[in-house]
Amino acid sequence: MSIPILSMIIFFPLTGAIALLFIHSTTQIKWFSLFICVLDLMLTILLIHNFDPNTYNMQFRESHQWIPTLNIRYSLGVDGISILFVFLTALVGWVCVLASWQSIEHRLKEFMITILVMQTCMLGVFCSLDFVLFFLFWEAMLIPMYLIIGVWGGKNRIYAAFKFFLYTLAGGLLFLVGIVVLYFAGGKTFDILALMDSHFSFQTQVWVFLAFFIGFAIKVPMFPFHTWLPDAHVQAPTAGSIILAGVLLKMGAYGFLRFSLPMLPQASQYFAPMMLVLSVVAIIYGGYLALAQDDLKKLVAYSSISHMGVVTLGLFVFNLRGLEGGILQMFNHGITTSALFLFVGLIYERTHTRSINDYGGLMKLIPVYTTFFALFTLASMALPGTNTFIGELLVLSGTFVDNKWFAAFAVMGAMLSAAYLLSMFKNVALGTVTNTNLTNIEDVNARELLAIISLAFFVIWIGLYPSPFLNLMHVSVEHLLLQAGSMPEVMQEAMVNEY
Repeated sequence: MSIPILSMIIFFPLTGAIALLFIHSTTQIKWFSLFICVLDLMLTILLIHNFDPNTYNMQFRESHQWIPTLNIRYSLGVDGISILFVFLTALVGWVCVLASWQSIEHRLKEFMITILVMQTCMLGVFCSLDFVLFFLFWEAMLIPMYLIIGVWGGKNRIYAAFKFFLYTLAGGLLFLVGIVVLYFAGGKTFDILALMDSHFSFQTQVWVFLAFFIGFAIKVPMFPFHTWLPDAHVQAPTAGSIILAGVLLKMGAYGFLRFSLPMLPQASQYFAPMMLVLSVVAIIYGGYLALAQDDLKKLVAYSSISHMGVVTLGLFVFNLRGLEGGILQMFNHGITTSALFLFVGLIYERTHTRSINDYGGLMKLIPVYTTFFALFTLASMALPGTNTFIGELLVLSGTFVDNKWFAAFAVMGAMLSAAYLLSMFKNVALGTVTNTNLTNIEDVNARELLAIISLAFFVIWIGLYPSPFLNLMHVSVEHLLLQAGSMPEVMQEAMVNEY
């Protein structure tokens, strides 16, 4: 394309945030913020429409000198992996605006500005092809997310915001150390593509992998680096929880995909058993913690630890099915868990309680809400016909090929998921109405239904017809396996001859 579409997608929300400074009407602030997010989503759809899935090369490249003395460039591009998350980020953005329409009652302008700045930072992460540019976007996200939790969160928001900030900042500093090591070991360049083609000694790979691992594991979050997540989710407003679950958790797994596997292939395979063990522990541990929760938000938060364990399990089995399943599961988790946090937020706006014991019989009172809530609950537990089933099936089948024991333990996570989700839905939606304060509760309105349907559409689409999403990433995943040295020699030779 002749236009710098990636720069437009990244910085259009920031431009909108600046424009919001001059808008004072509450109604105009809401509609303008929604307009910016919808237009950004349209740009990402245009991006996908013009994307060629038959090559692993980075597309829509933009590259300009930025700091020549350090060989730092403003370099952007997307492949079949990153383009999925660019679209997911844009989709989550407009859902966040709709979710905050009534729930944010003070400092609305500042809140919408923060959301739009956050959108720019997240989009920049998935498009950056220079390590310094990537790191700046990666760290810049901390500030708006800290404000979203600390200013608009619950009663313990300051504690949760500081905990989130300190955890992720510590991981980011170790990530920076790894970047500097690769800069000197790779010929003094921050070019991500050039570093992917470099060959580092095993010792260098090991130490850099460990530095990257801490930074990425905190972001995922993997066990035992997960303790910041429940506090952040519980205290964050609905939009903050949607951003955390929908996009931020994906960035740690994306870091493993973009950097650890292709740049540090020997170390990645060396530490693969450790990664698989931690993933299985997260799957089971997160499931048991979710099973013990009475708070709806805490339940969904701990379920994220379990579901992201499935993602990292797929990434480190080093085969095509596992890797494609892990990437698709990242996208699926962004859809289903964002929706569950949206539902928790909608019911909390009406009742001002998140305790499961305070509900019961909602199906009789708000049937539209409960019907869609049932859809996303079933999707989260990977019911056949929903999006998550496809991702989990690929991950588990890929894991079974690699190690049957890990696959067997991972299946326990699926059973736990069914247990805590079905129990939660039964207590909230079914049975008799025991709380008389709920008798006048209102069902979802048109604005809320629009946000719900936009997410439900992908639950059904991917569940019934996942091919477009798998085809979009397939060639890029094959190339990633080739870079990671995990593809059989016959397939490697075939790919070299083809490209």
